[in-house]
Amino acid sequence: MPEKSELILIGKVLGTHGVRGQLRIVAYSGDPASITSLRKFLLCAPGGEYESYEITAAAEHKKRALVTLKGFDNINQVLCLTGREVYVYRDQLPAPSDGEYYWYDLIGLNVQTEDGEILGDLVDILETGSNDVYVVKAGDREVLIPATEEVVLDIDLKTKKMIVRPLDGLLDL
Repeated sequence: MPEKSELILIGKVLGTHGVRGQLRIVAYSGDPASITSLRKFLLCAPGGEYESYEITAAAEHKKRALVTLKGFDNINQVLCLTGREVYVYRDQLPAPSDGEYYWYDLIGLNVQTEDGEILGDLVDILETGSNDVYVVKAGDREVLIPATEEVVLDIDLKTKKMIVRPLDGLLDL
């Protein structure tokens, strides 16, 4: 059984498509190609165990991935897979470009100002259209940090720290 830390959650089986055993999968990245480009993935079973599946065909359809699994050729065989989460091993994903990060690497970072004031831990990331926003929590306090070069000065994944320069008024209560 794979270690949970080696696995990355990338989507969920929404249901079936047609009668030939295809699965309709939503990619959490918003890009169906993150699913359709795979040759295999793991699904989390109801008991928490991970089962590996080989993909024989995959295509994009209405912003979802349609996937056919090896050994499955009718709807009755795949109905039980509906609702399961889709995982891949970390090494199946391409390395991000310089200055880019996967969200799963950022969640949990300790965020502090350039002056050393600890703001809390990054607990969520919001997509806003123009730029992402980091949700940082410390106890009951929540701070929203715009993910821009002007504000985020340094991200160090080895030390699990993010250094920020808050905009004027950002930290005012």
